[in-house]
Amino acid sequence: MKIHFAEIIPIPLIDNRSNKIWPLSIEFECGKNYLITSPSGKGKTTLIHFIYGLRSDYIGKITLDKKNIKKINKIDWAEYRQEKFSIVYQDLRLFQDLTAMENLLLKVTLTNYKIRKDIFTMAEMFGVQDLLNNKCSTLSYGQQQRIAIIRSLLQPFKFLLLDEPFSHLDKDNMKLGCDLISAECARQNASVIVTSLNEEYFFNYEKRINL
Repeated sequence: MKIHFAEIIPIPLIDNRSNKIWPLSIEFECGKNYLITSPSGKGKTTLIHFIYGLRSDYIGKITLDKKNIKKINKIDWAEYRQEKFSIVYQDLRLFQDLTAMENLLLKVTLTNYKIRKDIFTMAEMFGVQDLLNNKCSTLSYGQQQRIAIIRSLLQPFKFLLLDEPFSHLDKDNMKLGCDLISAECARQNASVIVTSLNEEYFFNYEKRINL
């Protein structure tokens, strides 16, 4: 499975002649890890949203296994997001009125990929086992990041999209998260595409992209 960017320019930047980031041409290949770094506001989240099909405001062409993603219908996108892509949004998008466990069980119910025991195992490895019955609204942002990361691993995927996933975690918890993610990616022969301001994290990368 491959994602190919061909001369991609976000439409708001189309007339920015001095911009050195776009147009962007790159290929992401399943089984390889990619680190995307840049200062804030340079397009990291935009790139992730393009891949995940959340935005289509660009010129150029993005293909998924040679299929133009602008021609993928909503039903097929839903299937891709259930089976091929998982994501940790920069703003996490947890249901704040639900407990951490309820957020995770909702994902399990939708994907039927993991079981409750897997949730407890991951939560214990990531140090949030005692927080599962707490509403997400009561958790710190770093605690919510750990829940969102676990949620992203409760489904099948070929590409895991991580948008600054460790911004509120210390080095020890960052390492735990990377180990947890790497183990699941190895099981699924999947790729990590991760964005960062300037942190390398604890993954083995085949390619680094500086926007």
